[in-house]
Amino acid sequence: MFTGIVEELGEVTAVENLGDSSRFRLRGPVVTEGAKHGDSIAVNGVCLTVVDFGDGEFTADVMAETLKRSSLGALEEGSRVNLERPMAVGGRLGGHIVQGHVDGTGTIVERKPSENWEIVKISLPADLTRYVVEKGSITVDGVSLTVVDAGPDYFTISLIPTTLALTTLGIKQSGDLVNLEVDVIAKYVERLLGAEAANAADAADAADAADAADAAETKETAK
Repeated sequence: MFTGIVEELGEVTAVENLGDSSRFRLRGPVVTEGAKHGDSIAVNGVCLTVVDFGDGEFTADVMAETLKRSSLGALEEGSRVNLERPMAVGGRLGGHIVQGHVDGTGTIVERKPSENWEIVKISLPADLTRYVVEKGSITVDGVSLTVVDAGPDYFTISLIPTTLALTTLGIKQSGDLVNLEVDVIAKYVERLLGAEAANAADAADAADAADAADAAETKETAK
C-alpha cells in the first residue's frame, strides 16, 4: 500500500521493448536505498516490482496490460517520474490509501497559475466520474490530491509550490496524459451497496413468487 506522498522525482534511464512487455530502468537513489529483489515501487502511481537494482537505479518489467491502461507506455529515456516506496507498517498515512492500481488515464486540459498555487483541470473517463467528489481524494500520477471541483467529465486540483517543484505535475503540460486512481473505499462501498440491492431484489422476487403460489393454492382449494 502507498500513500500518494512522492518521495523522489526520478528519471527513466533506459526502455527495452520486449514485444508483449517493456523493461524500464529508472534512476531513484532515495527509493532504491535498502531495496531488495521483489520489492514494490510506485512509478507515476503504478505499482511495479523491482527486478534488479544497483548504483541508485532499479529495473522493472511492465506488462502489455499495464502499458495499455496507464501512461507508462509513453515513457522514454529521459522522462521524469514520481517514485514512492510502500508505506511501512506503523508509518504515517500522509496522503490517503493508494493501491498503485491505475483505474484509467486523464488528460491535462488546462493550467491556471496563481501567485502561490496552480489550478489544474484534468479530463475524467466516464466510468470513473461516479467515484470522484468535491473535496474527495484522488491519485494523479501517484500524487495524493484533493478534488477542488468535480464536473461531469473533468475534475480540478490545486497544486502548492512543493508539489509543483517535487513532482511531475510541475512540468506536465496541457495535452499530457496522467494516471488516475480513484479512492478504493468508494469502489468497495459501491460493490457492497450493489450486492445489498441485488439481495433485496432477489428477496422481493422470492416473496412475490411465494405470494403467487399461495394465491394459486388458495384458488385451487376454493374450487
